[in-house]
Amino acid sequence: MNNDFFDALDLLETEKGIPKEYMLEKVEAALLTAYKKENAGEANVRIVLDPEKRKVKMYAQRTVVEEVEDPETQISLQEAQTQKKRIKVGDVLEKEIKPKAFGRIPAQTAKMVIIQGIREAERGKMIREYEDKKEDIINARVQVVDRATGNAILEIGRHQATLLKSEQLPGDHFQPGDHVKVYVIEVRRESRGPILSLSRKHPGLVRRLFELEVPEIQDGTVLIHSVSREAGSRTKIAVWSKEPDVDPIGACIGVKGLRKDAISAELGGEKIDIIKYSEDPAEFIEAALSPATVLSVTVGEDKSCRVIVSPDQLSLAIGREGQNARLAARLTGYKIDIKSSELA
Repeated sequence: MNNDFFDALDLLETEKGIPKEYMLEKVEAALLTAYKKENAGEANVRIVLDPEKRKVKMYAQRTVVEEVEDPETQISLQEAQTQKKRIKVGDVLEKEIKPKAFGRIPAQTAKMVIIQGIREAERGKMIREYEDKKEDIINARVQVVDRATGNAILEIGRHQATLLKSEQLPGDHFQPGDHVKVYVIEVRRESRGPILSLSRKHPGLVRRLFELEVPEIQDGTVLIHSVSREAGSRTKIAVWSKEPDVDPIGACIGVKGLRKDAISAELGGEKIDIIKYSEDPAEFIEAALSPATVLSVTVGEDKSCRVIVSPDQLSLAIGREGQNARLAARLTGYKIDIKSSELA
């Protein structure tokens, strides 16, 4: 225990972000455990680590009693008073253990406890770091793709996480070294460290991509109301502006469609419909069914509505395999019944 030891603690704090105070506690516990093991667990000792003076001291402790039953942990009042006159029964007398005795501590035991302390601190730091990333996007690098399962092992900083095949887009075909954006659904605490649930299918990925790409969303001028998505195929996103002179759809599309195109490219060419949100449910539902032209919307009870379209717009309003109607329903939160004007 010398300057090298305290230098190592400084290095851990600087390079790994492990607080020195945390490691000092672990080292104290390690030395205490090792010393007690050396003394069959019978010794009462106190350890003092002083990073300012860069010194380590150990004190043997014995309780002052009238009659000594255990010489290892007790001392008679008469003997104690020869060392400290005003001491009384029940007090604890401390005596510093000299470096020679201190050196008998099994170094390996102390080392293992210290290493465990470092691992725990790194694990705790990693958990806190990733918990901050929950419901956010992180950039990752593909390390390897399992040929059997299609799962991709991603490198995220100094750590790894798995992007399951079921959470990849239909058009995702990763190769080692590829860079990819993934959405963090959940961070679970496990004994070996945090387990990240990652996705490229989650609607939150689209929301976050727009937040990153559109400055008007970043500064709070344009707000995202809702997102509905069928990953790899189509997304509808509803936006509105706090400022009357700011067009929320135009802001999200960008000049010559650059912003929208950049997000679509990240999603493998997924189509994106940007809808203007309205507090009027009928108006919002009408917009959500675009690109179809709606003749009328009648809002009923229990979040349901009846939509009338001309015959030539019916298939467009419903969409291929009902996709347009499904996405509009999720976007608005309404059950939508679409009818042709010929049958209404």
